[in-house]
Amino acid sequence: MSDDLRVRLASVDDAEGMLAIYAPIVLETAISFELEPPTVEEFRGRIETTLAQRPWLVCEIGGAIAGYAYASEYKPRAAYAWSVEVTVYVNADFRRRGVGRAVYAALFERLRTQGFHNAFAAISLPNDASVGLHESLGFTHLGTMRNVGFKLGRWHDVGWWQMELRAADGAPGEVGEVLTG
Repeated sequence: MSDDLRVRLASVDDAEGMLAIYAPIVLETAISFELEPPTVEEFRGRIETTLAQRPWLVCEIGGAIAGYAYASEYKPRAAYAWSVEVTVYVNADFRRRGVGRAVYAALFERLRTQGFHNAFAAISLPNDASVGLHESLGFTHLGTMRNVGFKLGRWHDVGWWQMELRAADGAPGEVGEVLTG
């Protein structure tokens, strides 16, 4: 891991830097099932909406955004309030340098502190690097949905992974606010 790696809470001002990571993923891969990259304004709106209830973090190396991770609502029904879906993206120039692991570890710590119990990750397959990262962090494979998305001229499977953030013993407490520090 790089000595000058820094993980912090994202802000709408980071949208352009994060979109520079995300747009090629949208346009060139099936990692994201979006077909067109969002505009900077749309991306800012996503950050703002997420930060109202869940963390969105960026990882910087030498002042550049090397990657980011965030937690989104798993499902809108009230009983799902303690579960989140998590996502991580790493700039191609910074892969295999501990960025994904660092930003995810910080995200999971914040989620635990807030009171969330489960993190789920949907991974478009094949994606050995993402599967390897998630499993090395403690995620377990739940199952695979076959031919669920059509992109770049072919059908793609999506695998689901789960990590328990806190033990599910007894009634959960309230989910807390996003920590700003």
